Amino acid sequence: MRPHRLILALVPAALLAFAAHAAEPPARYCRRVGTDDAPRPIPASLVPAAKRLFGLNAPEGVVRRMTVFRCMEGAVLICTTGANLPCGKANTRRTLASAGRYCRETPDASFIPMVVTGHDTIYTWRCRGTEAVAGEPAEPVDPRGFVARLWMPAE
Repeated sequence: MRPHRLILALVPAALLAFAAHAAEPPARYCRRVGTDDAPRPIPASLVPAAKRLFGLNAPEGVVRRMTVFRCMEGAVLICTTGANLPCGKANTRRTLASAGRYCRETPDASFIPMVVTGHDTIYTWRCRGTEAVAGEPAEPVDPRGFVARLWMPAE
């Protein structure tokens, strides 16, 4: 069999496997895989939990676009994104090029805004002269590196 025909023969099988995975309920998926750090869109079945946990009063479609789930030790955790609510892994670096540039332009600033540092940093930042300085962590992270307060158990 020619290589391109083999690839074409395998594509339907891969699509079926993906569709089967996508249809698997999050609780079953998380029990099966244990821990998976990839944020995934929530299915309709998790919308009521998202609304309750995050106090959302939005239509189902909006909640589904804003909310993701991941698995930690077999449990389903959900997070709703927002302007200051990053659901991806936290930035724990103690040096940021953007903060350094800010301090060179604004020496001795007592605070570097998040528009400069990004909303995913766990530190508050200031300038000591022209040097950016990370303060104490303002956001605790969970064992997988996500901002702990943003991720809630779905059940």
